[in-house]
Amino acid sequence: MFEFRMPSLGADMEAGKLTRWLVKPGDQVERGQIVAVVETEKSDIDVEIWASGEVAEIVVPEGQKVPVGTLLATLRTAGEEAVVVAPALVAAAVAAAPAAAGVATVAAPAPSAMPAPPGALRVSPAARRRAAELGVDLQSVAGSGPEGAVQIADVERAASAPGTRGDRAAAMRHAITAAVERSHREIPHYYLSTEIVLDRALAWLEQENLQRPVTERMLPAALLLKAVALALREVPELNGFFKEGALQASAAIHLGVAISLRDGGLVAPALHDADRKSLTELMSALRDLVRRARAGSLRGSEVTDATITVTNLGDRGVDAVFGVIYPPQVALVGLGRIRERPWAENGTVVARPVVTASLAADHRASDGHRGGLFLEALARLLQEPERLAQVAGGAP
Repeated sequence: MFEFRMPSLGADMEAGKLTRWLVKPGDQVERGQIVAVVETEKSDIDVEIWASGEVAEIVVPEGQKVPVGTLLATLRTAGEEAVVVAPALVAAAVAAAPAAAGVATVAAPAPSAMPAPPGALRVSPAARRRAAELGVDLQSVAGSGPEGAVQIADVERAASAPGTRGDRAAAMRHAITAAVERSHREIPHYYLSTEIVLDRALAWLEQENLQRPVTERMLPAALLLKAVALALREVPELNGFFKEGALQASAAIHLGVAISLRDGGLVAPALHDADRKSLTELMSALRDLVRRARAGSLRGSEVTDATITVTNLGDRGVDAVFGVIYPPQVALVGLGRIRERPWAENGTVVARPVVTASLAADHRASDGHRGGLFLEALARLLQEPERLAQVAGGAP
């Protein structure tokens, strides 16, 4: 019997609200399938299940907030008999567990009062996107469409109610503050930066984009992210987690990309296997990730899998950014805007497009020498755009 529990969707997450079930008892599910939507302080997350089988029981109904680790459902795998979890035991655990963490929740009802999980909420795709933009809980919205379907007008009415958007924004700000406080408290940061000339990279990108349809053209971000990923292969101690008093380096390179949300706050979901993607794949994955982050449809694995974070504030006119590491990660790469600067070359001063790249790293996992080698590798790779296009994915 596989136990599906409330996952931790971030180092600062203590509890989550089960807003929607996408399966019901008796359904067959496959490993990696999205089975539920969980609301956190930052976003609504599509949560995958990590086993295949038949849903035996839904333990926690929709609309309930429970601590991380709470049993949500059970899954019967091949050859197993059904085992029913006593709801009273789950209710007791839900009622007792939050107290230590200071989490306010509603206790699960007793066995006789446990309701069957309601059917899937009827929401138009446009209304779902609008709800994500406005931070509206769809479970609290009365639908006016056919068969009670929630439409854009219903979402906007709910958003105009006092406190709706403000509460969500305040909760996200609280979560971000808690993560920053933990980072400063636990991690001995060191900071390095370097300026990287991008004339070769941008010239190559311009020629490459001339051969592509407008909808498939790449941004400089694709080259920068690919170069970061490949540089991490050379300095792997920056890619991973510090847990139980030791560095746990990751064999996979999943770049957490900081994305600002329309109503404030940010998330940093993972671009999986960024070093193995072609530039075309990376650009497509980035566009998709930004779109879904702002629409509130990220997957749980995207929220939890990042092995390092990259933040780029260049589009905000920032020349350089020195970020705060997101624990338990051990490094963060910052990228500023690309702008022309005077550059001394062969005894003369010329204008060159330059980006400032910075590194915030955990001194428990690496030192300034290794961090300097990473920035050196990053600068070198950005002078070889053809290589970025060919490594681990062939031509773009």
